Amino acid sequence: MNIYVGNLDCGLQESELEQIFREYGEVASVKIIKDKYTGKAKGFGFVEMPDDGEANNAIEELNGKDVNGRQMKVNKARPRTEG
Repeated sequence: MNIYVGNLDCGLQESELEQIFREYGEVASVKIIKDKYTGKAKGFGFVEMPDDGEANNAIEELNGKDVNGRQMKVNKARPRTEG
């Protein structure tokens, strides 16, 4: 399952985000979205977890969790729409 993670601290590294989610199960990939011009993190990213049960548990447990002084917004990623 692809999971959207928002309201991230801009200094958070992908490895740190992976560690947070790894407590809930296997993590296939982590991607923090960066501005293509400045290279700065945009404050959101995506975590891919192969097991839907573990992914749902992570979403439930981590949504609203305080990380570096910011409450993460965590939910199932919606497919990207064109336009």
